[in-house]
Amino acid sequence: MSKVRVAVVFGGRNSEHAVSLMGAGSVFEAIDRDKYDVVPVGIARDGRWVLAPGTQRYALEGSDLPEVDESGAALALPFDASGLIAYEPGEVPNTLGEVDVVFPVLHGPYGEDGTIQGLLEMAGVRYVGSGVLASAVGMDKEFMKTVLAGAGLPVGRYVVVRDRDWRHDRKRVLEDVEELGYPVFVKPARAGSSQGISKAHDLESLEAAIEFAREHDPKVLVEAAIVGREVECAVLESLGDEPPQASVPGEVLVRGDHEFFDFEAKYIGDDMALSVPADIPAEKAEEIRALAVRAFEALGCEGLSRVDFFYTPSGEVIFNEINTMPGFTAVSVAPQLWAASGLPYSALVDRLIQLALAKPQGLR
Repeated sequence: MSKVRVAVVFGGRNSEHAVSLMGAGSVFEAIDRDKYDVVPVGIARDGRWVLAPGTQRYALEGSDLPEVDESGAALALPFDASGLIAYEPGEVPNTLGEVDVVFPVLHGPYGEDGTIQGLLEMAGVRYVGSGVLASAVGMDKEFMKTVLAGAGLPVGRYVVVRDRDWRHDRKRVLEDVEELGYPVFVKPARAGSSQGISKAHDLESLEAAIEFAREHDPKVLVEAAIVGREVECAVLESLGDEPPQASVPGEVLVRGDHEFFDFEAKYIGDDMALSVPADIPAEKAEEIRALAVRAFEALGCEGLSRVDFFYTPSGEVIFNEINTMPGFTAVSVAPQLWAASGLPYSALVDRLIQLALAKPQGLR
């Protein structure tokens, strides 16, 4: 029998470009080559698709972040599910053949936010992960919190800073934010991997933090600080009609001088650790697992997600956010949580591809 053809797509037009490459590198190492024919597809920072050459680097080297190698053949995706087409200037386009499934190891805008999912839906190509709506809502922290609060999940206090309001009514915006009390966390509304996030302790640092977040997104979310431990839980769709499964929860521990779980702590230094299972009462672990599944289903997620919570000293569980395509290196949080739950990384990769192949096309 012929192998299943999987196009692993990575890179992208956003600040999480390098994180995507690191995840794709782990997928390439883990995927079963006897079972799958793998096509490596990079998306350059300017949005061009290329067939990744053998010289492509995926790993972090010190603090040197990987980038998509643009020397490979340019690619196009026709809207008739006929497969990827490679083309070079002055040459006849070369059809690479039909792709059975796309594995988009993409994070942030123009990848995790429903855009590539919509493209693949239009092209009639199956893909790993959530669909258009769940991806879009999960990416936008404002609408994510609105949907999950409506579903009854406990959500912390926050203020949305919109572009027009910041430019024309800054005084009112700052007054609204200050009602949250200090400190506050300031985030781009549509970014991940802790990009553009900072902690503000006063008015001066608040304005600077909003401007910093606006470098990534004109819409900004400001959240009241919650005193508590960061506990995360991964959720995986089941094959068949069974309900989604939740992993054991794990606690993220930040070491060194980091005030919170920022980009450097995650990826550059050795300042992040994961305690699995989290050292919390068994009934609270079950509560977190149940809430994680509720969040997954409230957004209509597919494939996998990672759901993040705060566990306060009083024993309260408060929702933080959901990631529809969480960090996906072999040592990222979600894969570690599944490994601790009995599903190693290579089996997780296989499970996600099989879930995607089993998806009906069209409305679900």
